[in-house]
Amino acid sequence: MNKTIYINKTPIGAGYPVYIIAEAGVNHNGRLDLALELVKKAKECGADCVKFQTFKAAQIVTPEAPKANYQLQVTDPGESQFDMLKKLELQTEDWQKIMAYCQEMDIQFLSTPYNKEDADLLADLSVDAYKIASGQLVETPFLQHVARKGKPMIISSGMATLAEVYEGVQAIREAGNEDIILLQCTTNYPSSLEDANIRAMVSMSEALNITVGYSDHVPNNYACYASVALGACLIEKHFTLDVNMEGPDHSSSLDPPGLEELVKGIRNIETSLGSPLKKPTPAEVANTQGMRRSIIAVRPLAEGTIIKEEDLGYKRPATGVPPGMLNDILGKTVRKAIPADTPISFDAINW
Repeated sequence: MNKTIYINKTPIGAGYPVYIIAEAGVNHNGRLDLALELVKKAKECGADCVKFQTFKAAQIVTPEAPKANYQLQVTDPGESQFDMLKKLELQTEDWQKIMAYCQEMDIQFLSTPYNKEDADLLADLSVDAYKIASGQLVETPFLQHVARKGKPMIISSGMATLAEVYEGVQAIREAGNEDIILLQCTTNYPSSLEDANIRAMVSMSEALNITVGYSDHVPNNYACYASVALGACLIEKHFTLDVNMEGPDHSSSLDPPGLEELVKGIRNIETSLGSPLKKPTPAEVANTQGMRRSIIAVRPLAEGTIIKEEDLGYKRPATGVPPGMLNDILGKTVRKAIPADTPISFDAINW
């Protein structure tokens, strides 16, 4: 049994409701008012957590770094990645206000640090956990720096092989942190359904004995639903106020109606999964008599008749001797007359 992880006081693991993260990321476009509105809408849609990204552009990319292909398609191709990210930074006082608003709205705040300084800032803000992006999975010194802060770590695994995932997880464990949730992820925005590879989540869980979930970039919610059915304890999906807004991630995010539908779908899937114990439901118990069959007499059977198989058939309702007892009544004698086309009762036979 993989470990149950607690973020603040919320348990994440087998047997608990799927923890749903609305990944606001940089969809605030560098504006505090939009960030606060994302918090509000995420709460209204039923998410457990709203997550952002804490960074300084100067510490992530060089001034001349080109944009990723997906960024070129949705932002100004003449703008450098540095200039794009610079516009998406938030300041320490912004994070303080966002965290305070999350507390007011009763929704968990999380953010992704990209460097030690970012992680230290979040530590100073007393965050309850850290989310590590796929790109940093292979940066073991950074992983260990965050791990030593003693808070749960949610790790995305996009672009990684199983060997790389193992190395990253092992680095965290060697730093003394066992509170890890590992997410299957495909690093492409948007990513295609056929690349979701949800079964890899199960493989990682079994190979590393680790709590797992899924971080999704597919335009629809099918991969999320599949991951829940296969045991995901956490789902993360990009979230925006409007998919048509300017910025690198809006077009591959869910808007509020989409997030609300995701949450509803996950909760319905959880309900349908039920229990591993195979037993009839109360509704089935009530239906049993009308749906199962009894052994019936196909012709009138007089008192003293020796019962033969050709005298018998099976029909609803299940109020008489059940079909599974056929061999038990063959050769027995009739104790009291049995009319044709009626279930054979137990007291009609000389046992």
